[in-house]
Amino acid sequence: MPLPSRVQLIDVGPRDGLQNEKQPVPASVKIELVHRLQAAGLTEIEVTSFVSPKWVPQMADNAQVMAGIQRQAGVRYSVLTPNAQGFEAARLSKPDEIVVFGAASEAFSQKNINCSIAESIERFAPVVQAALAAGIAVRGAMSCTVGCPYEGDIAPERVAYLAGLMKQIGVQRVDVADTIGAGTPLKVQKAIEATLPYFDVDHICGHFHDTYGQALANTLASLQMGVWNFQSSVAGLGGCPYAKGATGNVSTEDVVYMLHGMGIATGIDLDKLVDAGAFISDFLGRQPNSNVAKAILNKRAG
Repeated sequence: MPLPSRVQLIDVGPRDGLQNEKQPVPASVKIELVHRLQAAGLTEIEVTSFVSPKWVPQMADNAQVMAGIQRQAGVRYSVLTPNAQGFEAARLSKPDEIVVFGAASEAFSQKNINCSIAESIERFAPVVQAALAAGIAVRGAMSCTVGCPYEGDIAPERVAYLAGLMKQIGVQRVDVADTIGAGTPLKVQKAIEATLPYFDVDHICGHFHDTYGQALANTLASLQMGVWNFQSSVAGLGGCPYAKGATGNVSTEDVVYMLHGMGIATGIDLDKLVDAGAFISDFLGRQPNSNVAKAILNKRAG
């Protein structure tokens, strides 16, 4: 299959990335990060999560962050909503898209949200319907599609089962997520293949963590199947609080550098993106977790 000529990236750093930070990140810093990302050319940004502050204290300022963003025309702002209560709170912030989630692993579902896969999707059905009725788009995050910290390898049939349930409740597009970053290219292609009977290639996003250094290879394997939507995180922020040892999402800088080097357009200014990653990394007191960002910053310093 010919490679896509253009890729749409969703930066999940402000939500998926910062939710794992031990130190509090003020709303003003999160807002500035979103502004820098959109200035760099990102047209989809996952901003925050409307989850109980008891479980994820980093996201307690969700409404404040959403209210503080100077929205740009043509940019889609999404938020994670774990339940009906979260959706009701999120709706007031007028997101363009909400994200509901499920796991392809029963054990992960139980540890993460204390219920089976089927029950988790059942709980989301009214949330999805309410969002669609309000004119808000709905994305479904399918976690652990290739590996699980509790079950090990995940069979493609489990991914198909979850994708079918998501389609049934009205989810419009899905993320095939390698939550623990243990996936390799052929496993990822099988997970995408298992999703294709329910969602066409235009409605599938790749979401790869880089725990074992496979995220770029997995991105390339997905591109070869025609996937052109991907999620990444500026400066490689993030991990998964429920997946022991899982490191950050693939860095947006590394993905953009690879795509541009392959002649694939993203609409993103790499230098401005590196600046956005350096901004949040400086605040967190560490180097960006991106090889490309480090190389560019070293080159600038030299």
